[in-house]
Amino acid sequence: MPAFVIAANGFGDGPAQALRDFLVARGAEVVTIFHPLTPEQGRTHLITTYAGGRVVERTRRLPLRPPLSFAVDPLVPLRPPAVDTWFGFNPLACARGLVARRLGRAARVVLWSVDFVPDRFGPGTLATRIYDRVDRAACLHADARVELSEAARDARNARHGLTSGEAPAHVVPMGAWLDRVPTTVPDNVRRRRVVFLGHLVPRQGVEILLEALTILRERDARIEADLIGTGPLEASLRASASALGSAVRFHGFVPDHRDVERLLAEASIAAAPYRPDETFTQYADPGKLKAYLAAGLPIVLTDVPPNARELAAEGGAEIVPYDAAALADALAGGLESEERWHERRAAALAYARGFDWPVLLSELVRKLGLELPDASAAAAP
Repeated sequence: MPAFVIAANGFGDGPAQALRDFLVARGAEVVTIFHPLTPEQGRTHLITTYAGGRVVERTRRLPLRPPLSFAVDPLVPLRPPAVDTWFGFNPLACARGLVARRLGRAARVVLWSVDFVPDRFGPGTLATRIYDRVDRAACLHADARVELSEAARDARNARHGLTSGEAPAHVVPMGAWLDRVPTTVPDNVRRRRVVFLGHLVPRQGVEILLEALTILRERDARIEADLIGTGPLEASLRASASALGSAVRFHGFVPDHRDVERLLAEASIAAAPYRPDETFTQYADPGKLKAYLAAGLPIVLTDVPPNARELAAEGGAEIVPYDAAALADALAGGLESEERWHERRAAALAYARGFDWPVLLSELVRKLGLELPDASAAAAP
């Protein structure tokens, strides 16, 4: 039976989890190794085996939290299973797969890069130089690469001096399970709820979202908000939002993505006010934007993600400056006309159809030449 390892950092929903669901649904034996990504995720590493309809979980608790724990991630578990294909969702995870291939315990290794950040740990720092060296080696020696966007692929190639002669790089954007995702209903426009999904860090721009809500309250415009996610800014954001009372609900980290999808489907409009001075999102394909689209939500965002203008042209999104007053105007304006809101909702749902995970991953499996036990169409479990 074909067997796969998926090694990644983070416990939220993303490409690693989508690949897991896809392969398991196709009857493959899969072992996932998920390490903590942020200090808030603690010190527990989760190893799960999916085989023959059974799920077996093991945990390893180490004394270090991220980012210090990254150095020992490749050692968990000490002896991974022998597999046909090893998917590493970052350079260290890929490096562990390359060692397994050298030892004859992996037939092939795929580097799946979920982001690109120039000077990840600061320009010229030792940590950045080490990261770049490991990342370049993974690109050179993996059997194949996967990138989330053409912008990330091209930037990584330029930084590491890579050419078309190295491992082929396939672009697989963030997707969504369209067959399971609940969507907004026509009456949602009257709920007047804005939703934000993401890590509560400065680059996400949550602070100006709260400022925009304060401006709207001063204008007597009734708009409430759901904030889904956690992070180092959570305590200060809660303090800032206290004056808004019950108009802002903090949900923290929601472990089951189906609960996230339900919250999105209950909203009226979605916000993604990325800070323009950060580079992480400029090369990314943020998963929350696809989640917003799949739910049928009009999006208000800044011109930071590489697909922002395409979303505005085809997916019912609106681009605004990184400014609280402009964001407030866009949120209120997006709910002013029910007819226009319905048009934007329809555009979001139509655009999302091009990012169905079964379609995206089936195409990748074909390009990689992977053998799966069941040739029938995949469905999310």
